[in-house]
Amino acid sequence: MMEIFADARKIMRSSGNLNQWNDNYPNEDIIKADIDAGVSYVAESDNVIVGTMAFIPGPDPTYKIIYEGQWPDDEPYYVIHRIAACISSDSDAQSSKGFAQQCFEWALERCGRLRIDTHRDNVIMHHILKKYGFKYCGVILLANGDPRDAYIK
Repeated sequence: MMEIFADARKIMRSSGNLNQWNDNYPNEDIIKADIDAGVSYVAESDNVIVGTMAFIPGPDPTYKIIYEGQWPDDEPYYVIHRIAACISSDSDAQSSKGFAQQCFEWALERCGRLRIDTHRDNVIMHHILKKYGFKYCGVILLANGDPRDAYIK
């Protein structure tokens, strides 16, 4: 999984997103905590992990206050964090194609309502979220105070 996150950081940097997932975020301690909490999920192709995400029941404390917009409702939701797919080789890229859509569909089958956030500079994730029908709601602040654009579906 750490290789997948390293790939994701490379893609972020090459697309101009220089500020998200710095300092080797997410690190092994965060991923182990996700696993221990039962919120870490992976996708496999030919017994190789090609993608991962954290699928966490709300409420998420960082989503309590939203700026420059609002949540459309207070209905129960789940959050997707730390979503990434492996793209380091042609075979991996092919097997992970459509990973985000698969994650969103899988998650919505289980909960019906998703929230997700991303860095303002993450143009790839903004494109993916809009493509799959997520609605921009405003800006939330992470626990460390960093702003993130927040979406719902």
